[in-house]
Amino acid sequence: MSAKSQILVVDDEADIRELLGMTLTRMGLEAHCAASTTEAFALLAKHSYDLCLTDMRLPDGDGLAVLDYVTKHHPALPVAVITAHGSTENAVAALKAGAFDYLAKPVSLNQLRTLVRSALKLPRASQSRGAEGDAGAPGAPTLVGASAVMQATRRMIEKLARSQAPIHITGESGSGKELAARLIHMDGSRGDGPFVAVNCGAIPENLMESEFFGYKKGAFTGAAADREGFFQAASGGTLFLDEVADLPLAMQVKLLRAIQEKKVRKVGSTSEESVDVRLISATHRNLSEEIKNGTFRQDLYYRLNVIELRMPALRELREDIPLLATIILKKQVAADGREPPRLSAAAIERLQDYDFPGNVRELENVLERALALTAGGEIKAEDLQLAPTRALAAAPAADVSGLPLQDRLDVVERQAILDALAQTRFNRTAAAKLLGITFRALRYRMDRLGIKDELDSKT
Repeated sequence: MSAKSQILVVDDEADIRELLGMTLTRMGLEAHCAASTTEAFALLAKHSYDLCLTDMRLPDGDGLAVLDYVTKHHPALPVAVITAHGSTENAVAALKAGAFDYLAKPVSLNQLRTLVRSALKLPRASQSRGAEGDAGAPGAPTLVGASAVMQATRRMIEKLARSQAPIHITGESGSGKELAARLIHMDGSRGDGPFVAVNCGAIPENLMESEFFGYKKGAFTGAAADREGFFQAASGGTLFLDEVADLPLAMQVKLLRAIQEKKVRKVGSTSEESVDVRLISATHRNLSEEIKNGTFRQDLYYRLNVIELRMPALRELREDIPLLATIILKKQVAADGREPPRLSAAAIERLQDYDFPGNVRELENVLERALALTAGGEIKAEDLQLAPTRALAAAPAADVSGLPLQDRLDVVERQAILDALAQTRFNRTAAAKLLGITFRALRYRMDRLGIKDELDSKT
């Protein structure tokens, strides 16, 4: 850090200003102090700062007024707010309004130093490293596309990268939720720290606490040595909790405490240790519905979902599909050192017409199969082997007037099953998931409605 870095401290308590000013000076920084919003605005007009620390309660306004002023007049300046102890609502409000981070009183000097170092490492707007519209450096994660929806998504990611607020990413399976989390990490102040991705649905319930928080030697049978958990491994970086809706309620309670206290206790330990992680979570499920069903805690939801990022489905990005498909094909043939086959006009039209229930992940699989089937230097529409889902959706509904109630229900159920099978390229496991029923229930319904025999006769 350069000794020329300047920090603005805004607090009406003289002892707090003195404490923060001394701490920052010892870090080799130059601190300017203000006791009110009026004094703060005057200093902001005269000097260029690298960070603003402001108390939430001020004699002539509040920290949100300072944040709003900075956002309008100095959009590149990160602002961190200082809140009263236990004032979670104020901290969340500030983060939603665009604050970089927050500190709770009494201020922990260790947390202050960590926050300042993170803020001073924020890349400038011209140094964004991941959310670009082109292919970027070889191997670098990117979000490809020039559509208005994709451009808006990239702008949102760039904005979120300049904050420490917990982010919750929503979107369908295969829509790029983990990629978005990596880009937020890369473009933020923690880009040189670890990125730890955890699939919450893949961890056995009896191992969750030790996997997340670590354990001490002898804590249980087989614990031959101390081991760190996901929180410790992600310290100084980002912890990405994928499919967070799969966490059991007992683990949700422990996770909530870790987020609130910024401390964890290893299994078998009598003391807690501080952890410095940024949390990003994701799920393809509707957490509001999970809360109503009693399977997800509302208080944890509010701590994880401070800011929500929605990743668009591929069917919302049809104009980006040709470019995306070309880049995927290049990657798939790169190991062979050969030029990728081109996509025929009919193949591009078929790709853009398809709904892709599996999103980008499904597009990758479709193109990989097409590479194996194509005989020359061009992928034709028939090589893609895509079901015409949009055409099916546009087909007129069967006339059920005059039929008995059960027959009407059978017609509707039959059509719903056929639509789901078409959307999943007749993958029955995926179709059952799409319909929200078990595979066994789908098989029973297909047998009862004669769908199974009809499909078998066509294969």
